[in-house]
Amino acid sequence: MTQAKLHAQDASAMASPRRREAGARQRSGQAGIGVLKSAGPILSLLAMVAVFTSLTPNFLSGANLQAILESAAVPAVVAIGMTFVLVQGSIDLSSEGVASLANILLSILIANSVTAHDLGAGAILVALAAGLAVGVLNGILYAYLRMPSLIVTLAMWLITLGLAALLFPSRQPQILDSGFVGLALHKHFGLSALVYLAVAFAFLAFVVERRTKLGRIGFAIGADEALVRLAGVNVHLYKVCAFAICGGLTGLAGILTAAQIGVGNPLAGEGLLFPGIAACVIGGTLLSGGRGGVMHSLIGVLVLVVLRNGLVQTGTNPLLQKAIEGVVIVVAVTASTWHLRRKTRVVK
Repeated sequence: MTQAKLHAQDASAMASPRRREAGARQRSGQAGIGVLKSAGPILSLLAMVAVFTSLTPNFLSGANLQAILESAAVPAVVAIGMTFVLVQGSIDLSSEGVASLANILLSILIANSVTAHDLGAGAILVALAAGLAVGVLNGILYAYLRMPSLIVTLAMWLITLGLAALLFPSRQPQILDSGFVGLALHKHFGLSALVYLAVAFAFLAFVVERRTKLGRIGFAIGADEALVRLAGVNVHLYKVCAFAICGGLTGLAGILTAAQIGVGNPLAGEGLLFPGIAACVIGGTLLSGGRGGVMHSLIGVLVLVVLRNGLVQTGTNPLLQKAIEGVVIVVAVTASTWHLRRKTRVVK
């Protein structure tokens, strides 16, 4: 018996290094897979750049790169705001309505061709406040009344679109404030102020996400809300804050759109919802919450914008462009969530 025990101990001692080595290899492999998943959107972006560069010589020209950055500015602002909601496992579908409402409010309160109002910078503050207020209302209805965020924000989308149509005057107001319109027209180092504003808000959002309690708890809520509640955290407050950030930045997107088009339009926000959510998902921000972030979403925005720009440069049929974009989104969602398919929760 004693000899048997000694043999067993010797075998265990010999096997332990092997087990440790196997465990180390497994952890190393998992780390490699994790890095590959994180780098996936960037690698996809670089691959698309390489493909389109080979297909059209003008793709990497300075003018086209500037056009890509200009096209990405407004969707980036929407995606940044959407990220704060998505990482908590919620969703906000009111973007198009909020942006349209902010656009109309700004265009009728700043110097324009229809109304006599001219609040100057005050018009920008009113439009931003409107987006922020809608976001707060979305958060309160979702968090405190326990209504699904999908339904709440879908209803708010329709409400804000209706308000934008109601506020629209008899004629389309043309914005006459040259300083405001100059945000999109005047170039500095080849780029308009819209691009620099988008970069500034992206940096600020990244700091909030990584360096503040609001950002860290947002990820924790998406990962395990019940555990966060047990820790005594006021989850409702952080949910309202996330929706407020989303609403405020969406209102800013409507303001930037007004600078781009130079007029008030009750449908100015049309087409912002799809790129906003799709960019977040393509970049690796999960709809189930807990993973992703601002930088991920910005990479997703660039993927979408580069894809669309490249398809235009190569003369692809517009209807086929939509189909290709849809395929890219499906593949991106599948790739980012396949390893989580057994434990992914229902989107709230």
